[in-house]
Amino acid sequence: MIRNLKIHFHIFTKTMRTVIYRVTLNALCSFLVLTAGAQDTYSTTAEKLRKAIDLQFYMPEQGYYRENAEKRPDDRPVSYLWPLCALIQANREEQALHPTANLVDKTLAVIRKYYDDRPPHSGYASYPPPLGGGDRFYDDNQWIGIALMDAWFAEPRPEYLSISRSIYDFMMTASDTVGGGGLYWEEGKPTKNTCSNGPAIILSLQLYKATGEKKFLDTGISLYNWVNQHLRDTEGLYWDNITYPSGKIDRRKFSYNTGTMMQSALYLYDITSDEKYLHHAKQSAAAAREYFLSGPLFRDDLWFNAVLLRAFQHLLRHDGDPSCINAFKACVDNELKNNQQPGGLFTRKGQTLNLVNQAGMLEILNRLALIRK
Repeated sequence: MIRNLKIHFHIFTKTMRTVIYRVTLNALCSFLVLTAGAQDTYSTTAEKLRKAIDLQFYMPEQGYYRENAEKRPDDRPVSYLWPLCALIQANREEQALHPTANLVDKTLAVIRKYYDDRPPHSGYASYPPPLGGGDRFYDDNQWIGIALMDAWFAEPRPEYLSISRSIYDFMMTASDTVGGGGLYWEEGKPTKNTCSNGPAIILSLQLYKATGEKKFLDTGISLYNWVNQHLRDTEGLYWDNITYPSGKIDRRKFSYNTGTMMQSALYLYDITSDEKYLHHAKQSAAAAREYFLSGPLFRDDLWFNAVLLRAFQHLLRHDGDPSCINAFKACVDNELKNNQQPGGLFTRKGQTLNLVNQAGMLEILNRLALIRK
């Protein structure tokens, strides 16, 4: 009788393993088929959106972009720098899909018009100096450097590396010992933000991977530790900023802040193989999925979510778990269903979105198409 029980138990165990295997395989295949079927949709929609951006936002006579397709009372004659930071990254992702395209250089040519050589170090101003200029934000510059380094890893052109090195030197003028370290967000302003430290870490680590120069790794680790000490919550999400000398913390949470810190952890894991960084990234990913992607609706603006997707895409290479990408995709599909105009641009609450968020969606679409490619 005992022998018969053992035989039945063995058969039961083998049967259950087969069932679990088939369920797991079917789930994986469903993900792959779903993504494969969506790839053409995302790629086609991205191409339509880029053409709409060129038509509705680019002003060929002036050689600049405008901030909004439909002019608003407070619009200036041309766009601020920030939307171009979003656009050049979207261009980079489209070039990854279509290597013959030369979109990065087109946007970089416009960005050059924002170059500002004032001391203590040259950088890019928020508004073109020939048209009056503007303040200089460290994160605006960092986003440009990140996009160019992504482009450099695909095509190691000296110009991309040189500009990124110069941006690193500019951003390091934001460093001091107030509050134990960290970088300020804007020249002359008292806040140290996650949005000026997270991308600073990424750029530093990209430069380290490209050059092997230890100073870049040291900067990345130092800033990573500072942000996690001062601006990380217990769940793995990140607060917005801290003001000095008061030390008051702005506890708002935005998806792009968690995205840059998650990707910073993944870069550090790539470089050091220290499991703590992968653990940090996974904890942030789970918290971000719950907090930013419920509904399925995006909590934040599209470009903020594009930065979060960068981290999810990076994490997917390490754990192969599609759950965050699937949750993100559900939010994107909702945008496609409810907020895309026939001409290709996207809206929210009946109003056409500005350039930074159109570019954010362009990056998202290109990345989702790339994930399956």
